[in-house]
Amino acid sequence: MNDIPAADEQTMEPNPHEAGDAEAYAAFAQELYDTNIISDPWIFGHRRFRIEPVMLTAETYRRLREAAEAIGRVYDELARIVWDRPSLLDDYFHLTPYQKLMWLASGGRWHGIARLDLFILEDGSIRVCEMNSDTPSGEAETVILNQLRHPHHPGTDDPNAGFEERFVGMVLESYRAASPDAPSATPRIGILYPTDLPEDLSMIALYRRWFESRGCEVALGSPFNLHPTVSHGVAIFETPVDIMIRHYKTDWWGERLPAWSDEPEYNDPDPLDVPLRLVLDADAAGTLTVINPFGGVVTQNKLTMAFLWDHHDLFSPDARRAIAEYIPETRRLSHVDHNAMAREEWVLKSDYGCEGDEVVIGRDVEEKIWTDSLELALPERWIVQRYFQVAPTPDGLLPNYGIYLVGGEAAGIFTRLSSNATDYTAVAAPTFILPGEDDISHHDI
Repeated sequence: MNDIPAADEQTMEPNPHEAGDAEAYAAFAQELYDTNIISDPWIFGHRRFRIEPVMLTAETYRRLREAAEAIGRVYDELARIVWDRPSLLDDYFHLTPYQKLMWLASGGRWHGIARLDLFILEDGSIRVCEMNSDTPSGEAETVILNQLRHPHHPGTDDPNAGFEERFVGMVLESYRAASPDAPSATPRIGILYPTDLPEDLSMIALYRRWFESRGCEVALGSPFNLHPTVSHGVAIFETPVDIMIRHYKTDWWGERLPAWSDEPEYNDPDPLDVPLRLVLDADAAGTLTVINPFGGVVTQNKLTMAFLWDHHDLFSPDARRAIAEYIPETRRLSHVDHNAMAREEWVLKSDYGCEGDEVVIGRDVEEKIWTDSLELALPERWIVQRYFQVAPTPDGLLPNYGIYLVGGEAAGIFTRLSSNATDYTAVAAPTFILPGEDDISHHDI
């Protein structure tokens, strides 16, 4: 829908995130530059980061971790449910032929690393806004912000201190499980990403550093740089790789279709047939371990959140309790009466939109934009989710607590602060844990 401006087209208002000494931030920016990982301390002319940390009590952080892990288990059940009922791929999720190819080739495998975006409400309850189980980002900010700022806050715990070991361990264990006879203790790593986009270059650089420090050869490239090897494997440029860390979204590998009825077709709508089949064949042959597996094409789809509500009875009692506690009411747009929906009570989201893209918050837009959005959204591609009010920080910002799951277990937290919905203008802050028990407040900034 063309009436809703993208983040980089919006007028940037004075930003409450930018309180504090400009010289202190300039010094912090230099520290970021010196890491040779993060090189963009500003975005759209405003600060990307906040020096002052978010402080969480140990009890609050425990509750966030438990919520994230519970929903991770829910999604694992969902993957098994969908695998056992292949008709859902057409009847419920409306997957394209190449999306179905990715799912069926995955064998239902979907997880290595994921990030769940959690919010704390005024009453202290927790809601999960979404899970990025396909190509989760923010890892560089998560680790490096805390590394740089933790020495300034003695007596607190750094919840991200073990992130590197957990992630690297998951990748190597996945490789050993998939290739038990592989002789290499230092497998060759391929990191696949959209080389024409700069947003996640810091994460790619951090991953590369982690694996090279362990003696692994690392090759970087995009799907267009893949080539077959004589041993039925895959090479990135001239380098054969044993592991492919896939940071290229599943909906970009398949057919690219508009989500709005008035949206023009993509300039490049065709699936990446040759590189996709090359990777899937190598995975099936056991010559390549893919992380995250291509099963993320289902778990990343936001229609899953409606599925949790529509098919509550298919889940275990523990999963049903987690859905009721953490997942806001979510419905398929194609199965609701638009006229009966109060604009202020609902949020409209597309199936594969991310970082605030293709999200319309009813109470934040005029009635015409809301009605036009409902009319122009292709119904099978959208969900509506019950709006919830986030408890603000003392200075009026809304914290999004991104909890990473690595191998199903909480491994760190990426906190972003915004004045409204979380998007590319949100400010990242270091996050530390206070010792002792919880109190009335759940955060202090």
